[in-house]
Amino acid sequence: MGVEKLRKCRRMDLNSKLVVKRIDDGENEMVTINIFDISKSGMGFHCTKELEMDSVYESHIMIWTREVIHVLLRIVRVEKKEERYEYGAIFMGLSEVDAFRIEVWDAMEQASGEC
Repeated sequence: MGVEKLRKCRRMDLNSKLVVKRIDDGENEMVTINIFDISKSGMGFHCTKELEMDSVYESHIMIWTREVIHVLLRIVRVEKKEERYEYGAIFMGLSEVDAFRIEVWDAMEQASGEC
């Protein structure tokens, strides 16, 4: 079964950066990451720092409207790619309003034929 069939929601690309910090052990190191894939259930991103599988990180994501979404991420997939890591994370505690913002973007993308 392909990855797309395992996902609960269709994913979208978003060129943005965010900063995450690990919260489940009190570590406060900030790490910049590059988002390449986002949906209302989670996101994929690249990072040069190794993050731990199943760890929870606090994040502030700047979306296409320049608004910031505050959310917790749980790392569910890690893959080493040359000099960086590729991660998959699910959102924990994403508000309905923020999930709606992502759905609106998805609808706009579909309507414009850029999907």
